Amino acid sequence: MRKITEIPKLAARAADSHKGDFGKVCIIAGSVGFSGTAAIAGKSALRSGSGLVRLAVPKSILPIVAAIEPCYTTIGLAEDAKGKISSKAIDAVLDAVEENDVIAFGPGVGVSAGVKTVLENLLRIDEKRIVIDADGLNNLAAIRNWPDINKTNLILTPHPGEMERLWSGLLRASVPNDRQAVAAEFARVSDAVVVLKGHGTIVADAEKFYVNTTGNPGMATAGAGDVLTGVIASLCGQGLDNFDASVLAVFVHGLAADLAAKDKGQISLIATDIIDCMPQAFRSIC
Repeated sequence: MRKITEIPKLAARAADSHKGDFGKVCIIAGSVGFSGTAAIAGKSALRSGSGLVRLAVPKSILPIVAAIEPCYTTIGLAEDAKGKISSKAIDAVLDAVEENDVIAFGPGVGVSAGVKTVLENLLRIDEKRIVIDADGLNNLAAIRNWPDINKTNLILTPHPGEMERLWSGLLRASVPNDRQAVAAEFARVSDAVVVLKGHGTIVADAEKFYVNTTGNPGMATAGAGDVLTGVIASLCGQGLDNFDASVLAVFVHGLAADLAAKDKGQISLIATDIIDCMPQAFRSIC
């Protein structure tokens, strides 16, 4: 495995650019009680430079999500009795996938048979770039031998607990203690880019890895992972490959949190503080 230390950069924007040049991102997220997760991911994608961001959420929470931020658009999805995305939403989801360059799936969706069915259908789409996070990963772990059906270009963003479920579900074994080895091996067996979150977040594919140097303990707060999901999806939509998009995303995400901590302190840091500091973080490196 080759260690990467250089941080990728986005290309300069042409004077005659339009919003379609910077990626159309669709984020499938949320459930009753978890409308904020979708909004956080959407706002983060916008602040990371996406030209167009759409949030596909259960119909009952759509008014809440739409009211939080006017700069993204929304799609209402069929839901089950508990307010989670239903298998009846598959056609609407597939239509949204067709219309967008990059898909993010998972923040706040919960774990259910319907959500799992939607995810299985997404995995069968040829070459679509998909970022799976949060409950998307927990549903993925419940799909037996899911790499056999996967046709997409995947980025997986587990924290240690989610990685444990993914590892045991696919490899039928306990997770080793070596984080670098875990990220690299899971990237190999899943044919995905793996972003193993935590202190010194590791990005790995089958050939190389990166260990992040930004960030602080204040990021241990609800919604911080949803911010990262939005950043990764946005950078993919702007033309970076999956590995480079993930490396730049974790670096900028951590840098924005470091900037926020200087103002708010680590104890008071919340996820939206990270989004608020994203412009300064991008300005400092781009």
